[in-house]
Amino acid sequence: MVQSLNTKVDLVIKATAFTGMTEYGKIMIGDKGFEFYNDRDARKFIQIPWEEVDYVVASILFKGKWIPRYAIRTKKNGEFVFASKDPKKVLRAIRVYVDPSRMVQSLSFFGVIKNGLSKLMKR
Repeated sequence: MVQSLNTKVDLVIKATAFTGMTEYGKIMIGDKGFEFYNDRDARKFIQIPWEEVDYVVASILFKGKWIPRYAIRTKKNGEFVFASKDPKKVLRAIRVYVDPSRMVQSLSFFGVIKNGLSKLMKR
């Protein structure tokens, strides 16, 4: 069994991790870090200490009415993408431990197109 990072747990919620193959499990947010545990396989887990979190990027649609997924970008190990039952509750729990200025909104569809076209024009 995996040893948890957290000594105090703030939130446990059903979630999906998008790591190549879709994995279903639970997210645990606590005082030491962000953790994801797979429901079926105890060996598949993700533990991210709060010191390692660089940014939290949320995909926001319909002016904040719907948040389909969010990503945690770490300083060394890349980006981990998650979706959960109640993403607003998860992001509020993360905001306690991560500086709110490090929580950003992802680009919209048109923002991605605009950046791509501007990079093409610079060439």
